[in-house]
Amino acid sequence: MPYKKPTKAIITDAGFASRYLPISKTIPKAMLPFGNRPIMQLVVEECVSAGITHIIIVATPEGKPIYEDYFNNAVNRVRKQLASQGKSDRYRAIQDVLDFPKITVIEQDPALPYGNGSPIVSAQDYISEDEAFIACYSDDVILGKQGAVAALVAEFEKNSEADAIIAVQEVPGAEIEKYGAVQFKDGGKELERLVEKPKAAEAPSQLASYGRYLLTPKIFEFLCPEYVGKDAELWTADAIDKVAQNGKVLTAVPDGIWYTTGDPKSYFLAHLQFVLDYEDYAGDVRKYIAEH
Repeated sequence: MPYKKPTKAIITDAGFASRYLPISKTIPKAMLPFGNRPIMQLVVEECVSAGITHIIIVATPEGKPIYEDYFNNAVNRVRKQLASQGKSDRYRAIQDVLDFPKITVIEQDPALPYGNGSPIVSAQDYISEDEAFIACYSDDVILGKQGAVAALVAEFEKNSEADAIIAVQEVPGAEIEKYGAVQFKDGGKELERLVEKPKAAEAPSQLASYGRYLLTPKIFEFLCPEYVGKDAELWTADAIDKVAQNGKVLTAVPDGIWYTTGDPKSYFLAHLQFVLDYEDYAGDVRKYIAEH
């Protein structure tokens, strides 16, 4: 059946982020900065620019108050101090955060198995039976003219009967072994299988699925504890694979480029690319690199 156009997005940051310890014991991974904004804000902005009006952030118990503070605290003492110094223009960055559409922060349900699908299930009550919705992993950022969420929504407007649409990007060689690889039905656009972490020689394609999905309530038929997979974890990719076998799943290829921030090295390289592309001090960074 055709679903309603998505107006809600679930953004997840509910893992332990053990590769970032010790900093991640206090600071949620998606609160690490890109320039003067946290990763989470970039993901929120991507959703808002695509027409999303309600964002549900799924966090750890420690992360929930941090996100609630970031998106809701007007820090009036800072505003007053800046005004007294004639620097009110600097408060604009804070006001931009306060002006975002509705943001709800919840904790991941502790009764669910570990796995990247559990935060999405934790927000299930916010999704109506007749509406599509966006799911984003905050590990992933999209740099470029078109965010992945906008590409997913555009594809949905042409195919509102799809049970899911996933963002994909081509990756080189053995890189595909880190991700879910796309296998199409009869060479078309419709997904037949999503093969999780295949050997490079056995991968059905070099198209990797990453953390930007347009989903429908059908996903919850398979994203549940009885379908845990590898390492007894609940995997979103496994659920999408089952949806593809029982319905219609399409792919979208955004113009923007996907970068992962899942480990410190990848985060540094993605942050560096962001600075080189968007910050006014990019020239100084290039000069420093060239001289050293």
